[in-house]
Amino acid sequence: MDHVAVPCLDIAGNVAFYVQNFGAQVLYQDATWAFLKVGQGKLALVTPSQHPPHVALRVDEETLKIAAQKAGKTVDSHRDGTQGIYIEDLSGNVIELICYPPGETLYENR
Repeated sequence: MDHVAVPCLDIAGNVAFYVQNFGAQVLYQDATWAFLKVGQGKLALVTPSQHPPHVALRVDEETLKIAAQKAGKTVDSHRDGTQGIYIEDLSGNVIELICYPPGETLYENR
């Protein structure tokens, strides 16, 4: 598991809520999403028009490529250097398969 993304209409307000109430650490924030470390987990706050609510599973590059091919998807490069695809499970839940650059920890050591 890498992170869970929940929809928010007010990114800044929700960031303040998680920081003040749960001691969250802001790893990244812009107008359309924020990435927080809360305890041992990571939480993405996303605007519904820009990012789907989802569960992100961290996979290696080969697994990502195979899954993309099976799903008929193109692997997307994200602004933070990760790559991923979004797929739906049989119940319609959105799953992101995410791959970090080789040797890169990005948000792990913060």
